[in-house]
Amino acid sequence: MVEERKKVEIEYYDKRAEDWLKDSSREKWQSDFEGFVPITLSSYRFFYELLKRNCRGKKVLDYGCGNGVHSVFPVKWGAEKVVGIDLSEPSLQIAREKAKKEGLGDKTEFMAMDCEKMSFPDNFFDVVLDGGTFSSLDLNLALPELARVLRPGGLLIGIETFGHNPFTNLKRKINKLIGKRTEWASEHILRTENLEKAKHYFNKVEVKYFHLVSWMIFPFLGLPGAKILLKIFEILDKILLTLSFLRKYAFKVVFIFSGPIK
Repeated sequence: MVEERKKVEIEYYDKRAEDWLKDSSREKWQSDFEGFVPITLSSYRFFYELLKRNCRGKKVLDYGCGNGVHSVFPVKWGAEKVVGIDLSEPSLQIAREKAKKEGLGDKTEFMAMDCEKMSFPDNFFDVVLDGGTFSSLDLNLALPELARVLRPGGLLIGIETFGHNPFTNLKRKINKLIGKRTEWASEHILRTENLEKAKHYFNKVEVKYFHLVSWMIFPFLGLPGAKILLKIFEILDKILLTLSFLRKYAFKVVFIFSGPIK
């Protein structure tokens, strides 16, 4: 029996996927459900570079793959295969269509599966990519599962929104009120204590921080000159984030968890 919190998440993403499928323009095949193209941001470019360096010849799990916005990249970079899992069947439908459009259907597989209770055997994947799924999950259940399905030398490479900035937290609460986020997802953004908990399941946890101030440009990226301004603000981010006490207020973190503890 599916828990109520999971039903709410599934219903939310089913609706987003169904709305997405009704869009006949199909100009956003490289975007998420909100029309955002991840590679626009330095955080995602860094995330993709980590994947590119570590996925060649590897079996990769796209953990909570959603509409497959990240799924085809590891295959393009030489991965043996990418398996995407999610509980939203309409989202999986989009992911399959994206892979087919790219001519990569034979090296991708998309399955309806609970990220907190995966049916894969132990030590099954070389790399797990997390493109922002953690907020939809109970990490007390997810982290041991991730360590279980990774091979001893495997890596978890992820990007997540970070939950300590009071201004972005306020925006998240507004998004919840207007129906752009579920209550669970808005209240379970990754925090420092979750990174500490990951150390119970992985021998090494490495984190890089992004978007201390540049997040303020995100709503305006469609306007003329906004991308140039974004680059300027991202340079300012790099300078400010050399100060360790500011890092917890970053908007995004990119991380590698390695050495899964069995």
